[in-house]
Amino acid sequence: MIGSHVRTHDADDFAIDALVAAKGSVTVSVCLPARNEEATVGPIVSAIREHLVDALGLVDEIVVVDDHSTDHTQAAASGAGARVVVASEVLAEHGRGHGKGGALWKSLHASTGDVVVWIDADLRDFDTRFVTGLLGPVLLDPRIDFVKGFYERPIDGQARGGGRVTELVARPMLTLLYPQLSGVVQPLSGEYAGRRSVLEQVPFVEGYGVDVGLLIDVAEARGVEAIAQVDLGRRVHRNRPLEELSPMAAQVMHAILRRAAPGLTPERVVMTPPELDPVEVVYRERPPLATLEEYRATHLS
Repeated sequence: MIGSHVRTHDADDFAIDALVAAKGSVTVSVCLPARNEEATVGPIVSAIREHLVDALGLVDEIVVVDDHSTDHTQAAASGAGARVVVASEVLAEHGRGHGKGGALWKSLHASTGDVVVWIDADLRDFDTRFVTGLLGPVLLDPRIDFVKGFYERPIDGQARGGGRVTELVARPMLTLLYPQLSGVVQPLSGEYAGRRSVLEQVPFVEGYGVDVGLLIDVAEARGVEAIAQVDLGRRVHRNRPLEELSPMAAQVMHAILRRAAPGLTPERVVMTPPELDPVEVVYRERPPLATLEEYRATHLS
């Protein structure tokens, strides 16, 4: 059963003084991929800077990757104390397009920490326990390489678990094709952490398939026993309309099926929802960073 492999924790299980002591010489980067998040990215960065960088020294750097924003995301993030990098300028020879997976991949290259924590930039009720909860298993247990967060998501006044794409697509597909991962509460969670030594060895799916792609690839490379999950409590962020979820669901399906049955699905499809414009869904991956000369020169030399 999955429960015997994926260790499950609560964010409050980890005492701050224990985390600081366990950190030792390990460096920690918190990275936020952001696109048009000027309203929320500043408070998130400020909280991390004040409580985890300045007060505790638990986090060594905060990196915001601005993914083609058209608002004041960059100014809000830098004003709050983050180092801001522009996605289109990082490893530009490998692509300048936008997308969550590409932004995460570029943030791994742009950051320096031995451990990388990813936090979505659209959280409205951010608490630093999100970061400390994700760091706990990695810092305190050398067997753990990758940590997924899960939480309740209030929608229409009701506290719920996974979102619609999670419950209707990701969880059923993992149960059928990767049953050893069926107990991961929120495989599409945007809050997770991992060791650089592992993350640099796996590809990153472009777009919204990146979260589940990393989960599967780390499990394949390191074993399910190297993965933990942490209950982060409550998470509030914007909820997308249904018509935006269909392309996201297709990207998630793409990422899972390309791993379970290579060659089964085409790289490019066009969705034609009734009364809406056609939407092209393209599957692409960014290669493991450890295979790139540019990355090896700055991180592995």
